[in-house]
Amino acid sequence: MKTHHYETTIVWTGNTGQGTNAYESYERAHTLLIENKPDVLCSSDTPFRGDGHKHNPEDFLLSALSSCHMLWYLHLCADAGVNVTGYTDTAKGILSLDSGTGKFTEVCLYPMVTVTDAWMIEKALALHAEANKKCFIANSCNFEVKHKPSCVAENKAI
Repeated sequence: MKTHHYETTIVWTGNTGQGTNAYESYERAHTLLIENKPDVLCSSDTPFRGDGHKHNPEDFLLSALSSCHMLWYLHLCADAGVNVTGYTDTAKGILSLDSGTGKFTEVCLYPMVTVTDAWMIEKALALHAEANKKCFIANSCNFEVKHKPSCVAENKAI
């Protein structure tokens, strides 16, 4: 089995001088550091006393699912002769809370794909299922990642 290794560093920057003396006494601010990449300012989401102007773990989960799916999808389209010229996805997820803990119970991706020719649309739509099977991140989740793709062609003639 071939393996790949990844490393990230999180540095908490939310100590207001009191540490975690009380739940309300500290900020949820932290910085994501990855070697040779720009730093990312992070926080928890606003319902969890975070800064809504910074990225949060929930954002990252949805973004990772969307990005991984897109990268596999583009690879499969290239292999299948489907010429994609545009791709936008809006990922939506539901975080369910129960007694102070929670988990994502649902994520749905809404990829909007543009291809060069109308005859590619059917194959372009079908390749989302294969991309889902190959996505490393989706395969690591304990919930189903759904897809509701749409596709248009630059050249409307079939």
